[in-house]
Amino acid sequence: MINFHVLTLFPEMIMQGINTSITGRAMEKGYININAVNIRDFSNDKHNHVDDYPYGGGAGMIMQPEPIYKAYKSITDGVEGQPRVIYLTPQGKVFNQAMAEEFAGEKELIFLCGHYEGVDERVLEMIVTDYVSIGDFVLTGGELPAMVMIDAISRKVEGVLGNDISSEIETFYDNLLEYPQYTRPEEFMGMRVPDILLSGHHGNIEKWRREKSLERTLKNRPDLLENANLDKSDIEYLSKLKKK
Repeated sequence: MINFHVLTLFPEMIMQGINTSITGRAMEKGYININAVNIRDFSNDKHNHVDDYPYGGGAGMIMQPEPIYKAYKSITDGVEGQPRVIYLTPQGKVFNQAMAEEFAGEKELIFLCGHYEGVDERVLEMIVTDYVSIGDFVLTGGELPAMVMIDAISRKVEGVLGNDISSEIETFYDNLLEYPQYTRPEEFMGMRVPDILLSGHHGNIEKWRREKSLERTLKNRPDLLENANLDKSDIEYLSKLKKK
């Protein structure tokens, strides 16, 4: 089991977003646990303020270090070792499938969701181990990125998907995009399912799927091919595609 801890100003947003679908069932079955910690609960201000004006001037407000640190300590004082702390920020490394697999090996993960114009640098230096982004754009807060990452990481936790094979062959397996998928009916508005998928010849089907994955990756995400796990036949097929 993996324990996800989220330091946030909006714990209800986290719990409502995660407590559905696959992640909701994973929580019910005990494969993952979500602990949303309200940073405001650790404010020394009678109005539960957790932000103040930036030193040096500038627009907006900055989240104060003390409430965040106290919220962090409320978690770490109850667990063994030093959990990894992920700060969701556009300045971080862009999240990908390899990172999801890496984080899935942890027993405890803490996500720090920033708001306003940012977080006091001192507390970031004290507690954060990983700076992570979900893309080159700015959001109101870190809650949505945290939920995205928790969903992706949870899928790599044993037992969460039920059928572990499904997680092995989905998009980004071998660093390639997934092949096209079809279901009933065999014909829809004049478009038929490829005959090879109806043939029952598993070897030919797997070959077709691999080639389609290569085609899609070359067309839509050629950058992935640099780190893809390719064999000799894959390289030969890609070479033919590039010559067309």
